Amino acid sequence: MLYFSRQCEKRVLVGSGMDKTIMGSAKLDRKFPVYGSVVGTTGDRSADFASGTLQRRGKKWIMQTGVASDLVIQLGNLSFHLHKLPMVSRSGYINRLVFERKSKAESENSMPINLDNVPGGAKTFELVVRFCYGLKLDFTASNIAPLYCAAHFLEMSVDYHESNLIPQTEAFLSFVIFSSWKDIFHVLKSCENLSPWAKELKILNRCSEAIAWKACCTDHKAFNFSTCDTTLFDIQGNKLTYLKVENFFDQWWFEDVSLLRIDHFLEVVDACKRKGMRPDLIGVSIAEWTQKWLSRVTLLDNLTAQKLTYQLQRVVIESLIRVLPLEENSVSCNFLLNLLKVGLLMEIDSDLVKTLERRIAFMLEKCRMLDLLVENRIDGDTTYNVRVIIRVVQCYVSVVWKNHPPKLFAVGRLIDGYLAFVAREERLTVKDFRSLAEALPEDARFCDDNLYRAIDMYIKAHPSITEAERMGICKAMDYHKLSKEACEHALKNDWLPLDMMTRFILMEQVNMMRSATKSGSDYQRTATQAILRTSTGSSHGWLSSQKEVRMMRKEVDAMQAQIRQLQLCKLKLQTQMREAK
Repeated sequence: MLYFSRQCEKRVLVGSGMDKTIMGSAKLDRKFPVYGSVVGTTGDRSADFASGTLQRRGKKWIMQTGVASDLVIQLGNLSFHLHKLPMVSRSGYINRLVFERKSKAESENSMPINLDNVPGGAKTFELVVRFCYGLKLDFTASNIAPLYCAAHFLEMSVDYHESNLIPQTEAFLSFVIFSSWKDIFHVLKSCENLSPWAKELKILNRCSEAIAWKACCTDHKAFNFSTCDTTLFDIQGNKLTYLKVENFFDQWWFEDVSLLRIDHFLEVVDACKRKGMRPDLIGVSIAEWTQKWLSRVTLLDNLTAQKLTYQLQRVVIESLIRVLPLEENSVSCNFLLNLLKVGLLMEIDSDLVKTLERRIAFMLEKCRMLDLLVENRIDGDTTYNVRVIIRVVQCYVSVVWKNHPPKLFAVGRLIDGYLAFVAREERLTVKDFRSLAEALPEDARFCDDNLYRAIDMYIKAHPSITEAERMGICKAMDYHKLSKEACEHALKNDWLPLDMMTRFILMEQVNMMRSATKSGSDYQRTATQAILRTSTGSSHGWLSSQKEVRMMRKEVDAMQAQIRQLQLCKLKLQTQMREAK
């Protein structure tokens, strides 16, 4: 039965025959813990034990009463010297153990009873002893779950006493879960050492359901958000501030949930899904939890850590991937890329890797360049992880591009912009740069200007690469798809390999010859052009030094000047003809 005082305090009475009252007093506010006190009742036959005191002497807990101890219970290296009557009158399990020993030999009957597997260990059992002897016991959010599990383990039900420990812990546990947000997390924290009891007794399920219900609650006035009152209004009072407040009302629960252990967090996510929470909120909460977890994990150390620790961390990543909401736009591309990066490092299940790659590939057409920036956390590597992007682009080409009508030009611009951004990375290898540049098919780019710009930036930032490596990078570019401005820049770019520069010069000479022919010039090929024409099929035999390249450039400049003059003369003649008419 619940009673409400004027101060909004709650008092819980469990059973009408209780000698004392379970007191739970807490203002309905998220900041204050819920607490309670209970005094276990004793019958007339055990009145001699009611005034006893429990004292610890070294590794012994001794109940000081006027009656000699006749029961010893061992928990690890601690022993409890107790009395049979108050213990067997409350615990069906201890009652059964004591009864079974009566028929055995006297020496065995005097040996201690081993209860090493009591949930909560010796600390919780001490509280159970106090309850059985009728001593004062404080219920808190931190000890209620261990006491609840221990009560079930020891079979302390109403079959042995009408106000036994099971009904009393049940009443207080329900009160805590439904009345205090913060104390739910204290309960969950105390459950970390209670597996599998906390799961079998549905404590985790009840806490997760309570968190999900409160997180999904649309009536935000039901909770006291006094800590955020100062952030509700900005001095300018603009719309951006209003949107931030709305996000806060949706995401206020992220901070507390992100501190949960992985198994408890997964329970909360499943509960939120059952409650019908928006998929995007679930996705952001998973990203928030993952970010907090990764900040506490050093991936470089994991590679040399003990095998068990490494496997546990791999299971965490696999669990997070499996629990991700499947709805479109429920998680960001950048978060999935970071998850893929860590998953590859942890060597997770290959099917999960493929699933993650496919999901990112389908998002690629709507991504921005900033979404692709996945930072490396390993010393000695590039600032951004390029290999992850290569895998995703290759997956896009093999899955999305071949089977769906794609926006290929959008992906081409995206990758070229990314290449230009990472081109100055000192540790970015030629192999990785070239692999990403060649990952897309030829028709992914309407114009190769952006790719040329990225190649130019990479070659200048890595002056030590060989001529062959430069040529290999430039092969990813189709110089016929360059604009006039890009071609003019390439003609004067000394960083390009000689073969590529020759191709640009040849192409420019051909274009100029066509222009000169259209202008009516009697233009004649130079000796250098004759050499180029007769040796088009060779690779290096006709070109031996930069000196010849400079000579070719001078000829191109002269030809350009001649063509410009011819075009001017043509324009003047056309003007004079129009005026004569």
